[in-house]
Amino acid sequence: MAQPFLSIVIPAYNEEMRIAQTLDTVVEYAGSQSYSWEVIVADDGSQDGTAALVEAAAEAHPEIRLIRLNHGGKGWAVRGGMLNASGQYRFLADADLSMPIVHLERFLPSTLTDFDVAIGSREATGAHRFDEPFRRHLMGRTFNLMVRLLAVRGFTDTQCGFKCFNAKAAESLFPLQRTGGFGFDVEILFLAQKLGLRIKEVPIDWYYHEGSKVQPVRDSFLMLKDLLSVRWNSIKGKYGKLIHKGPDAGTPDNTDLAD
Repeated sequence: MAQPFLSIVIPAYNEEMRIAQTLDTVVEYAGSQSYSWEVIVADDGSQDGTAALVEAAAEAHPEIRLIRLNHGGKGWAVRGGMLNASGQYRFLADADLSMPIVHLERFLPSTLTDFDVAIGSREATGAHRFDEPFRRHLMGRTFNLMVRLLAVRGFTDTQCGFKCFNAKAAESLFPLQRTGGFGFDVEILFLAQKLGLRIKEVPIDWYYHEGSKVQPVRDSFLMLKDLLSVRWNSIKGKYGKLIHKGPDAGTPDNTDLAD
């Protein structure tokens, strides 16, 4: 099969309430484009009917593929999806589609040029947030401040769930990923900067939806732990060793990436 132009990677954990509608929306949009595409749903060990619903959608639309994983966290699911994708560009999308799918074109040539990694931003000039609870917004801005102080500078929003990688960038970055939880974004961007990749922020409209898997207290602690791990790994020179050895060196298993 020829390499598709675009892979849309959707990490999912217990998403039976919305995954069917999400796939309908994604397929309708992608099917109206002139380029070839695939949808990869990386199921993070869901205990509900998520996998069955994806399989049903795949029967109607062979462009959809289900990747089954043991539960290890969002970062683990993203890594699994990205490493199974084959597109020239690989777009990460949250299952709730809190960004309107039509904004996907902002992440692709010819709308965006000269990039290896494009990250959606809810804070960049031209971005808009809708219906977000103040506590959730405050948590995000506080974490972003810590990110800029400890790991990755220069970006207003590292945690937005919509990002695009060209194939070379994805194949260089995701085998090096060590973080299985919500802090994986910071690690990927940290590694991208280490590799000298071209990173651009893309302003988006973002709508808060109920049913988010983020638990503010627990996940704030875990994300801080992930952030400190990235910084510690850098201080100890672990990333330099991995990059020097190549992307297959020390590939973590499911236990290593446990949330």
